[in-house]
Amino acid sequence: MSKTEPRNLMEAAAAAMANAHAPYSRHRVGAALSTTDGEIFTGCNVENASYGLTICAERSAVAAAVSAGRREFSALAIVASPATSLPYPCGACRQVLAEFAGPDLPVHVAAVDDLGSGEQLILGDLLPKAFHLDDS
Repeated sequence: MSKTEPRNLMEAAAAAMANAHAPYSRHRVGAALSTTDGEIFTGCNVENASYGLTICAERSAVAAAVSAGRREFSALAIVASPATSLPYPCGACRQVLAEFAGPDLPVHVAAVDDLGSGEQLILGDLLPKAFHLDDS
């Protein structure tokens, strides 16, 4: 991964965040997922009055990539507004990411108003002992 990729991913996530549908939480989230050859797929959160039907930005980006036939990823960026806390992926998103990416997937999180001061983690730290197809 190049040194500029995290910043490019953060900017792509911020652009996707602008399309978020968040009338209930007012917490807009964008995600950008990079494939191993550098193509970027984005997603945003799409809330629903029935909260269980809400789609997170991360799963939206994974669905866009998989719909385009892409299943090998090199990094993920997640950006949110307002910046009350860093936008760590929820448990469902962590498990979906584990389906398509290894535990070493870099995950960059930041508030939209300060893309340079977020945090970088790896998926394996966010979801230790993930459930995988081999486990079934």
